Amino acid sequence: MKTRTGGYPIGFRMRGWTNNVSFEEVLRWTKENGLGGVEIGDNADTVGQQVLDAGLWIGNAGLRNARRFLSPNAETRAAALAENTAYIETCAALGPMTYFGVMIPEDPSLPRSENFGYMVESFEKLAKVMEANNARYVIEGWPGPGALCCTPETYRAFFEAVPSPAMGINYDPSHLIRMGINPIRFLKEFVNRVYHVHGKDTEILADNVYEYGTEQPGTFVKAKPFGGYAWRYTIPGHGLTPWCEVFHILEENGYQGRVCIELEDMNFNDGGAEEQAGTLHAARYLTSV
Repeated sequence: MKTRTGGYPIGFRMRGWTNNVSFEEVLRWTKENGLGGVEIGDNADTVGQQVLDAGLWIGNAGLRNARRFLSPNAETRAAALAENTAYIETCAALGPMTYFGVMIPEDPSLPRSENFGYMVESFEKLAKVMEANNARYVIEGWPGPGALCCTPETYRAFFEAVPSPAMGINYDPSHLIRMGINPIRFLKEFVNRVYHVHGKDTEILADNVYEYGTEQPGTFVKAKPFGGYAWRYTIPGHGLTPWCEVFHILEENGYQGRVCIELEDMNFNDGGAEEQAGTLHAARYLTSV
């Protein structure tokens, strides 16, 4: 499958139902259903070749214990760099690699500016490792506890401090929308740093915004699964992202990457066939926009 606009290959991020079956079954299902590749975890050195041998591509892989890169302890940061340098060098045999992560500090209670400094120190060094091994790192802006590089302010500051072309963005509009950040304006500003795209969306629940606002949790209700009190993650087509415009912008700016469905949707969440159906429904939607 490919997107109609831009012709970008479509794959998916392994999670949910993929934990309940063998890796071989995941790869077989992927091929049988017309998806081109998968995102894997921090085990690319052991399963990456298996993905390639199956005729699929690796969307991205994780680093190992990446929160240590944002540790206040210099020895911990150095250990993270050493372990991941060896890992990246081993994985270079697979061909050009993209690594994925979020900038969650080891100690979110520290001042954000302090954790930002630890991040810059670590990723200045990691960028050189990536460059030497034909690899890139894409940052996803999931606004978890103390997370950095989620907003234009912090992405901009990071790329000013670490200008290496090996450092990029995993464009996931779902996180931007839940934070109230215009995903199209963001894409236009940072499009030259977008090296990977997640097919995930967000619905804003207008009645709940009125009922609970956006600054406090609800008092007598629970948050939505895969969401909050006034928003929830959805598959593409069920949220607010104008996907056709997204792909037009990417195409106009020479994007050569892929799109991977990341299924986090309360309507497709049974740990099995329902999740598979949601993934395919999302992928087929993207082939039409």
